[in-house]
Amino acid sequence: MEVWQDSLYNLGKSVFGDEADVRRIESNFNFVRTLVSALKEPNAYYYTFDKLNMISIVKAPDDSFRIFSWNVPLHDGSYLYYGAVQFRAPSLKLIPLLDKTFDIKNPEKEILSPTQWYGAQYYDIAALGKNQYVLLGWKGHNAEYTKKVIDILNVEGQENISFGAPVFSDAPQHVRKIFNYNRMATMLLRYNRAKNLLEFDNLIQLDPSLGDTYKNYVPDLSHNGYKLQNGKLKYEDNIQVVNAEEDLLRQREAPKNTKSGLGLR
Repeated sequence: MEVWQDSLYNLGKSVFGDEADVRRIESNFNFVRTLVSALKEPNAYYYTFDKLNMISIVKAPDDSFRIFSWNVPLHDGSYLYYGAVQFRAPSLKLIPLLDKTFDIKNPEKEILSPTQWYGAQYYDIAALGKNQYVLLGWKGHNAEYTKKVIDILNVEGQENISFGAPVFSDAPQHVRKIFNYNRMATMLLRYNRAKNLLEFDNLIQLDPSLGDTYKNYVPDLSHNGYKLQNGKLKYEDNIQVVNAEEDLLRQREAPKNTKSGLGLR
């Protein structure tokens, strides 16, 4: 596994370090093939790949699966997303995630399959209900604004998953929450395990005269939240958040090559 990891690490550096988009994408295809080969090794599920700081790996609270996710940044400011769900099993049980962001017409209201994934790089996970999990993701989008996402993962056995569920108390018609804000801003979105609470910045228009565009939104000094309660996300307005500034500072100081929600705004 160490040999596999070294190969993946070198390919990962090419994905983020090469100047040409076409070579980045080619390196990423090789990265995907190599990762799948590595995961076919016996007991590969238990290998942490701790050297691969260019991707995110989050493990389910019950240790029944883990999710690999990462992105390929392009020169026009957009991103391509890649991912897979690996289940804990004697032999490889892997569900690829295919990013279809630009084909999804109404992402806040559509329940999606793995082949129609609203791509993001996940950096945290929490149990919500039976076979249901909350995912927090970073989603660089274009040169003007970025996104963070609260998505819901539904697991029905090791071969059937979906994304999205109507669990938001303040927006019953929505199946995922998407925050859009200026690319130069930094937004807090985190899971407070002690309080079983999702905490996030409130977003406001930076300058109302500029119009209602995503690039015009930035966090103010207030926070809201979602309490994980009885399989639902119960909205809480104007909550008190401790150490928010320190958390954001750690995000800004994280390695820049991660391109992930762990380290980028």
